[in-house]
Amino acid sequence: QVQLVESGGGLVQAGESLGITCAASGSLFSINDWNWYRQAPGKEREMVATTTKSGATTIADSVMGRFTVFRVNRGKVTLQMSSLKPEDTAVYYCSVRARDGGDYWGEGTQVTVSS
Repeated sequence: QVQLVESGGGLVQAGESLGITCAASGSLFSINDWNWYRQAPGKEREMVATTTKSGATTIADSVMGRFTVFRVNRGKVTLQMSSLKPEDTAVYYCSVRARDGGDYWGEGTQVTVSS
């Protein structure tokens, strides 16, 4: 079992930067992949970034060049967002894929970008 808590969301102005963090507890050794998703009002949830146990990362085309993801330590991952746009406004969710194939989710953190 893995528990996830996101933090660091808030209200920023367009063009600013913000870092949000996902902290995991529980069976940290079982975590393979870390994923960041976001869901804007009225839209489907979309994957934003992924980092694997081996350190490989994938960034969605919609945020390429502006967002980066990195593992702070075994139990913490940060999504660093820069040059934020109003269309980046969403609830950002952290998810991990465990070794047993299970997916665990946090409750999300709101990021609001004003124009």
